[in-house]
Amino acid sequence: MAIVGCSNDSMHANAKFAQDNQFDFPLLSDTDLKVAVAYGAAEDASAPKAKRIAALIDENGKIAKIYRDLKPADFPATVLADVKKDEL
Repeated sequence: MAIVGCSNDSMHANAKFAQDNQFDFPLLSDTDLKVAVAYGAAEDASAPKAKRIAALIDENGKIAKIYRDLKPADFPATVLADVKKDEL
């Protein structure tokens, strides 16, 4: 299992955010919103920013579940509970 974050902020801003929050996983920079559009976090590349979502991707690279409308503090526990439940 791997955890990867993605934000439309710059690499510099993401690096600082990851360091400030002591992330132990990579936080990728998607400034052109290509990843955000592909996962439905932004309507198109002209969006001012991406919506906060999480995607649970299975061992075959398929999206098992998309999480929307979760509070940031709830994301980790919710996703980890689903991983443990489904053993993805």
